[in-house]
Amino acid sequence: MTNAIQLERERGLLTLRLNRPDKKNALTRAMYSHLAEALEQADRDPEINAVLITGSAECFTAGNDIADFLMQPPTSLDSPVFHFMLSLLECRKPVIAAVAGAAVGIGTTMLLHCDLVYISADARLRMPFVNLGLCPEFGSSLILPRLLGQAKAAQLLLLGEGFSGEQAAAWGIATEALDSGEAALAKAREMALRFEKLPPEAVRISKQLMKAPDREQLRKAIEEEGTLFTQRLRSPEAIAALSGFINRH
Repeated sequence: MTNAIQLERERGLLTLRLNRPDKKNALTRAMYSHLAEALEQADRDPEINAVLITGSAECFTAGNDIADFLMQPPTSLDSPVFHFMLSLLECRKPVIAAVAGAAVGIGTTMLLHCDLVYISADARLRMPFVNLGLCPEFGSSLILPRLLGQAKAAQLLLLGEGFSGEQAAAWGIATEALDSGEAALAKAREMALRFEKLPPEAVRISKQLMKAPDREQLRKAIEEEGTLFTQRLRSPEAIAALSGFINRH
């Protein structure tokens, strides 16, 4: 694994740590590939009971590394980012997230597919897809209106407004908001290790049952979003917005 994705194994818990602090843990194509591979390996490993995804106590992820993203933008659902999405969607083991600081773009939408999310109350979440000339991804256009209602979902997806970790917990995007990033990670680790004492097959079947009613519709939404997202990347709106973002950063 690249040093930008650190793997830590503690008994039956596999932790995937985003480790690119100089870039606010912005995700590259290589990082998406490594995350997908790690999730798939964990899913096959009978010794792994749960997976924990985290960044640092100060930052979860700023989302896509835009420069890397535009160097070789995704052109199909076989690209690294969609490989990661499907690996997380299909993971049969419990996936827990510990979130602090910035959680932007896919840093927010991936939380919708985790089983438990522990977040610092002052975390800053945002899905600025439209602001960048793009469209929602990772099933967020389906999940968020169902979870929050059309009006609140429009505020987050159409206007790209940010919200806090405390709000994320109140709205059901996160399980619990904690006082700090350190507290969120400690709580996430504590809860993830509890799966070591639970019957793994019962956990797997229960997760399968919980996810089953929406699985096919969600997969279809992710594929439709992905197709439109890749088209939008080539649009004049997105090219101008993304170029402006790179120049500002």
